[in-house]
Amino acid sequence: MSSTAAAASHGTRNYVIVTLAYWGFTLTDGALRMLVLLHFFRLGYSPFTLAFLFLLYEAAGIGANLVGGWLATRFGIARMLAVGLATQILGFLLLSSVSPDWGAALAVAWVVVAQGVCGIAKDLTKTASKSAIKVTAGDASGRLFRWVAFFTGSKNAMKGAGFFLGGLLLEALGFRGALWAMAAALALVLAGVVLSVPPLMGKARASRSARELFAKSAGINLLAVARVFLFGARDVWFVVGLPVFLYASGWTFTMVGAFLALWTIGYGVVQAGAPAFVRRSGDGLSSEVSAARAWSLALAAVPALLAAMMLAGIPRADLFVPVGLCVFGLLFAVNSSLHSYLVLAYAGSEKAAEDVGFYYAANAAGRFGGTLLSGLLYGWGGLVACLAGAAAMLLLCWGFTLRLPRRRDA
Repeated sequence: MSSTAAAASHGTRNYVIVTLAYWGFTLTDGALRMLVLLHFFRLGYSPFTLAFLFLLYEAAGIGANLVGGWLATRFGIARMLAVGLATQILGFLLLSSVSPDWGAALAVAWVVVAQGVCGIAKDLTKTASKSAIKVTAGDASGRLFRWVAFFTGSKNAMKGAGFFLGGLLLEALGFRGALWAMAAALALVLAGVVLSVPPLMGKARASRSARELFAKSAGINLLAVARVFLFGARDVWFVVGLPVFLYASGWTFTMVGAFLALWTIGYGVVQAGAPAFVRRSGDGLSSEVSAARAWSLALAAVPALLAAMMLAGIPRADLFVPVGLCVFGLLFAVNSSLHSYLVLAYAGSEKAAEDVGFYYAANAAGRFGGTLLSGLLYGWGGLVACLAGAAAMLLLCWGFTLRLPRRRDA
């Protein structure tokens, strides 16, 4: 076997191991969201309080991505992947110690802090895992797009399965038992990563100053801002607005959880197949940038139309809204996959982890804003306000994609 073939085989092996590890992490992370949402809604928490429980989870990801990208460059991607898994286990154990005898203020504060730990874990793990794709795929743009699409799509399918798993574990084991079971499963995943992945994979000279860390290319900077609005537009209706709306419309917890799970799984499947929907270019950017512009504008039309239908008083919103949001999911999947590819296409190989960390810090900022607005807008104007907010954010996302450069060195 030639050295080139051996390197490709080794890269594929590491890609598979990292993907499997991230699947395990994402399965439990999706289950965690449903555990917290359903458990505390059942205890009588308001929509805004439910959103508040997730705020530190999202906010912690902003710093975790920035620092995680730098640390992965400095110490190696595999080491940061292990740290992320270990931190998630710690977060599960902290959550499991919440006592029903505690007062509401103490319980909320404890859950918010524990969720913050889990938010740090998620983004450390995600930054390390997605950086590994750039390192293992090399400079072949076709393979890079396919690997990114499969990784992100399968990850989201696992997250959807996690939503279902969370409801199932809550019914079968209770809140505390479910968290212990997930911590034990992640401990096995952590052991596999430590034993299988080279610890120094992706190690390079890290940035030596904040100015150097934030001095990204125009493409990454613009894509990061677009990502803020893209994911804010999803979470502004997904986190609190839609689940509470469907439950208030007569859906059961099982029905709500099953819909969110199927939506996320379907979104992940489409995301994995996104390369089939995008015409490829020889330079890896020109056609892909044009596609990002077109798909983001099409996506903005969906929540705007749904909000207009609700304002017009069209009956059975509990049916046409979920159908419309399935269309949203299809378009959103292609948008997200394109963005995930473009950030790696713009990123340099030497500091890919730092570039990815910076980009996903913007992703976390978008989720934070969307989560906060989900509770606030639903309390102010119901799901209509959430959908209108999503449409406005997506128009801003489209505006920034119009400025994306068609060359990596632009």
